[in-house]
Amino acid sequence: MENLDATDIQILKHLQEDSNINIKDLASKLFLTATPIYERIKRLEREGYIMKYVALLDKQKMNLGMIVFCNVRLKEHARNVGSNFVRDIVALPEIIESYNIAGDYDFMLKILVKDMASYQDFVMNKLSTIENIGNTQTIFVMGEIKHSTALNF
Repeated sequence: MENLDATDIQILKHLQEDSNINIKDLASKLFLTATPIYERIKRLEREGYIMKYVALLDKQKMNLGMIVFCNVRLKEHARNVGSNFVRDIVALPEIIESYNIAGDYDFMLKILVKDMASYQDFVMNKLSTIENIGNTQTIFVMGEIKHSTALNF
């Protein structure tokens, strides 16, 4: 962040709120003209501060209303075992986030499915086919209290 000034930070904050904001409107909010704002955004993209732009979809409307966290413990911890596990879970579209964690489990998976029957199908026909899974712990989300994609800085 040492390469960012106050204007860069304001640009990033506004883009986190609405990445679809018009350059002219953003410039107006920051009391600048469009050209320097455009140039700053392009620099922030080139330097990797802005990785990509996405559309956030409504899970319910997409018929993926069930959020499940699944903690996974591997049987072995050899490098190739972990690499193979990562390769296999990245290929599963139901898994929308995956973290290598410390503690009782090795990985935490965030899974989106339609309902309990869909989760059962996912476990029985996809997750259970991955080698070297020792055991799992499933946590079903009853309600989403806070969900944000914005970084606080």
